[in-house]
Amino acid sequence: MITFRKIYTSYQMKKTSSLLFLCCVSSVLFAQVYSFDEKVDSKILSHRILMDEQYFIETVFDSANGAFVLTRGGFYTQHKKTVSVSFEFNSNVEADQLKTKLYRPDASWKKISKTDQLLEGKWLMAGRVKPEGEQRRDLNRSRKTMKMLLDGYFQWIAFDTSSFRFMGSGGGTYTAKKGTYVETLDYFSRDNSKVGKVLPFTFTRKNNDWYHQGLNSKGNPMHEIWHWRNGQ
Repeated sequence: MITFRKIYTSYQMKKTSSLLFLCCVSSVLFAQVYSFDEKVDSKILSHRILMDEQYFIETVFDSANGAFVLTRGGFYTQHKKTVSVSFEFNSNVEADQLKTKLYRPDASWKKISKTDQLLEGKWLMAGRVKPEGEQRRDLNRSRKTMKMLLDGYFQWIAFDTSSFRFMGSGGGTYTAKKGTYVETLDYFSRDNSKVGKVLPFTFTRKNNDWYHQGLNSKGNPMHEIWHWRNGQ
């Protein structure tokens, strides 16, 4: 059986290899978190990029108050100085009609990665723990809730790959150590008043499952199961 520890170790080795490669080819991006700002009218919009070795997410929010603007992401390929992303979700698709996008990173992209944390990677909501036992979801269905954790930043997204429907997203920074996981919200598409909220949880890992327990942003108890998303 391939354990979470083996997968996580492999992930870290890939990340280190990417860093060594970057030293030789400065134009190549690798698994990191980036940010750049854009002025629109009187607002400064912050673009946050979460990018691991497979997956790319861009989220835009108002840097002054965290008001959510859009998010889009999917698996990507990289060629020289461009990144081509095939979106699994795009909250702004009705306005921009984008299901793919070619990004051209430049000097405005600032690396904001924090110290590596436990639980880094992509996770799919796999179910909940109820008094009567675990209730599991079918992870092969098109309706997904995914959480991506990378370099001290997190983002969850609810979406449907068949209909391209977007149901919500939130993200910010996180820490995970000694069984305690803490999120701080920088943006939340469903309720901007939650920005800045700090949410502490307890967690355990069992092979490729992450058990996540605490109170959600509404103050309601939850006990979730997340499963490591390896590849497609």
